[in-house]
Amino acid sequence: MPSPDDDSGFSRAIRLRVLFAGTGDIGIPVLRFLADRHFLAGVLTQPDKPAGRRRELKPPAIKEELIRSFPEVPLLQPTSPRDQGVLEWILGLRPDVMVTMAYGRILPPAILAAAPLACINVHASLLPLHRGASPIQAAIAAGDRETGVTIMHMAEGLDTGDMILRKAVTIRRRETSGSLSERLAGISPGALSEALALLGTGKAPRIPQDHAFASHSGKIVRADTFLDWTLPSRVLERRIRSLQPRPGAVAILPLAGGGFTEIKVHSAIVVSGRSGPPGSVLPDRRKGILVACGEGSLLLGSIQPEGGAIMHSSAFLRGKRLAVAGA
Repeated sequence: MPSPDDDSGFSRAIRLRVLFAGTGDIGIPVLRFLADRHFLAGVLTQPDKPAGRRRELKPPAIKEELIRSFPEVPLLQPTSPRDQGVLEWILGLRPDVMVTMAYGRILPPAILAAAPLACINVHASLLPLHRGASPIQAAIAAGDRETGVTIMHMAEGLDTGDMILRKAVTIRRRETSGSLSERLAGISPGALSEALALLGTGKAPRIPQDHAFASHSGKIVRADTFLDWTLPSRVLERRIRSLQPRPGAVAILPLAGGGFTEIKVHSAIVVSGRSGPPGSVLPDRRKGILVACGEGSLLLGSIQPEGGAIMHSSAFLRGKRLAVAGA
């Protein structure tokens, strides 16, 4: 049963038996916090998956960290949390509370009820905004001024449960999903510490979400990475940042001899007052590849040709002949 913990580091809290479910590297600081400040009874994560050109099996980031830092903690990697034996494994760990962050699977009702105190989720947005799989990318792409983390009671719906608390951060001007993910990962243990302290003393609120203001962010697939040049340049610039560092935005550009080439775009700058047919390359060889958009244009910065290294777009222009408008 819970017992008082010391008050160093995070705020004084109750020491709980916690089962953690997570997959992505954004959850590593939470994993470390739980192992340090509570009793980490076990970890649930997704199976190893093929990665890279050789398609060799790669373990999830959470598994790598667990093996490196906390090898004594029990680990389970079911294909689905509904698989036979998963519920029995969880019940055998006797968790007081279950914490999830970026696990990537919807938990069935029986597992949600397996921890007597609560099953809570650390979600990387200010709910009800950006429910779903890609809240960090969605916040940047939407041009939100702030985002944050929400600690919420798990429910059967997708990120629909009652909230315990929210912690906000300002989205910086040149923020990428990579930099924002690091900042949200950094504030998550403190937010979770507050929530667990409230749960341990029976004072955790249940704040209903206003579903009328909900938005949803789905899993990003390859089709989502292609830049639609008919959109305004400011929208595309945000989209590029939202896809950094992974999976990266993809641009299709016309070649001088006919046909097209595909490149990844890692950075770009909005240029006002220069335009042309959307998707056409405008003359500006000294600074790099300038592409007309539905409104304004984009000056591409760091880019990566298919199978090539990252380079500045001006260097790419010297070795590849693009069809330039008016040339």
